[in-house]
Amino acid sequence: MYNLLFAKEAFVIIIHTSTWGELEISGEDVYKFPKGLPGFEEETEFALIPWEETPFIYLQSVREPNLSFLLVSPFTFVSDYSFELSEIDKEEMGIIDQVSAYSMVTIHSQTNKSTMNLLAPVVLNPENRMGKQVILHQTSYDTRHLIWAEDEAKSEKGGV
Repeated sequence: MYNLLFAKEAFVIIIHTSTWGELEISGEDVYKFPKGLPGFEEETEFALIPWEETPFIYLQSVREPNLSFLLVSPFTFVSDYSFELSEIDKEEMGIIDQVSAYSMVTIHSQTNKSTMNLLAPVVLNPENRMGKQVILHQTSYDTRHLIWAEDEAKSEKGGV
């Protein structure tokens, strides 16, 4: 069923999730992660599920209902975030022009202490639906960057 992923015509697959139950997902929203994700190497197909009316999106395993990750575009909260992909990563993912980058989010019980992982972005190639979590080297980014850090600093200084 998932081998049709790279066909030109659109199709829908049904996946089971622990959070939303059974979902119909467009094949265009399914990405292959040939090496899985660190710690979840056996899971190689994930669907993107938007969290409506928020900047967040879920990366849901197609096979494992209990495995999903909350993602956000790091640029939403860190406007000067940047990194360079290695030639090896570009080749592995078949990146020519288009690329999307997301950070994994850890929600804290006190929402303002929630963090995102800037050190290991999830990189997606929307042209061929390939994905990979890339670990950046020689960078000052960390795995627990406060999501709302800039907003808090502004409010403490009396800014808007």
